[in-house]
Amino acid sequence: MDHMEKVRQLRARTDVHFNCCQSVLAAFAQDMGLTEEQAYALGQGFGSGMQCGSTCGALTGALMVLGMTNYPQEEISAFLRKFRENHGDINCAALLKKSHEAGIPRKEHCDGLVFEVAEMLG
Repeated sequence: MDHMEKVRQLRARTDVHFNCCQSVLAAFAQDMGLTEEQAYALGQGFGSGMQCGSTCGALTGALMVLGMTNYPQEEISAFLRKFRENHGDINCAALLKKSHEAGIPRKEHCDGLVFEVAEMLG
């Protein structure tokens, strides 16, 4: 199963909710030398913008993956810039407000961000 298949599978589950950060981390756990359980634990506090509407959990998870897989700082900075260019912000609360104003349901919005960063990660 590739990264996108894994992240889609996680986001489709209805028996348990994985936050955006957990979804990204779990899909790339093996690449980082982690078990899925470790990835879930690591990402637990980063959902909903660190639980306070701050930095998007999908983005936070992606930055962790980049760091754990030894990407150069320049590429990490470029990843962050690309996300900000694509969405105009990096904070969960602002991103959710914008999607709400556009009539996009929260789950659809968050799934889209998780899928986008997973695709950007490769």
